[in-house]
Amino acid sequence: MFKIGDKILYPMHGAGIIERIDQIEALGEMQDYYVLKLAVGNLDVMVPISSSEEVGIRHIVSEEFLKKVYGVLSGESSKMPKNWNRRYRENMDLLKTGDILNTAQVVRNLLRVDRVKKLSTGEKKMLKNARQILESEIVLVEGKTPDEVRDKVEAEIMALWHDEELTEEKQIY
Repeated sequence: MFKIGDKILYPMHGAGIIERIDQIEALGEMQDYYVLKLAVGNLDVMVPISSSEEVGIRHIVSEEFLKKVYGVLSGESSKMPKNWNRRYRENMDLLKTGDILNTAQVVRNLLRVDRVKKLSTGEKKMLKNARQILESEIVLVEGKTPDEVRDKVEAEIMALWHDEELTEEKQIY
């Protein structure tokens, strides 16, 4: 169980700090909820404590672990299916894990694709959501502003990558 003040990640929403624990009646039953203040965006999220493990809530990663995250961001793009529907499902499955390395992979790949070929509306929304999840956790770990983190993430992704690398053999999709 987490406590007030813990920095946690709520997969599909982002990282935040538990501000309080409320007891609320839902469907005739009293239930305890974590009230989470997200690090990016001005949003509070309520998570039932009873299902927190099931939805994948976890403590944020350490500053030392972020080195692996930045390694993923600056690494080679993953090969993705050409079919947008299959690509979307694969990326969504990665995001649902709540693993920061998987989230970094999705952000890296989609941001690079967007530089070469504009993303579909669904993939644009996915990129926006994935960036928020990734950047919110980094904000809490490094104690930087969302803008500083966004710039750093983008710089890592684009540092060793160039549009001309998208040859037939290295096609992202």
